[in-house]
Amino acid sequence: MRILIAEDDQVLADGLLRTLRASGAAVDHVADGSQADAALMTNTEFDLLILDLGLPRMHGLEVLKKLRSRGSKLPVLILTAADSVEERVKGLDYGADDYMAKPFSLQELEARVRALVRRG
Repeated sequence: MRILIAEDDQVLADGLLRTLRASGAAVDHVADGSQADAALMTNTEFDLLILDLGLPRMHGLEVLKKLRSRGSKLPVLILTAADSVEERVKGLDYGADDYMAKPFSLQELEARVRALVRRG
């Protein structure tokens, strides 16, 4: 399983990298939306995208919108502090497959990752 994490908080990204790698996943990390978009255009081997919305250089919803406009069916889990009902609905309507608000349980995140990869 290969996962791309698009997260600008380095401490959180490091924790996610350690956790997911310990679970056996190959994990790449980018810290801004432009890097995420570039990685998704050049690498089609990802099994999952974990996407923060508040990314510098390109908002996470724009990354998601561009990904879906290219016809990608890559499973996307939004992981963000934006937790209003409106934000969750917007993220799902833009094409996300799941949505988790920060703070979150690592155990639940791992279970959601496994479920999304199974479906993908």
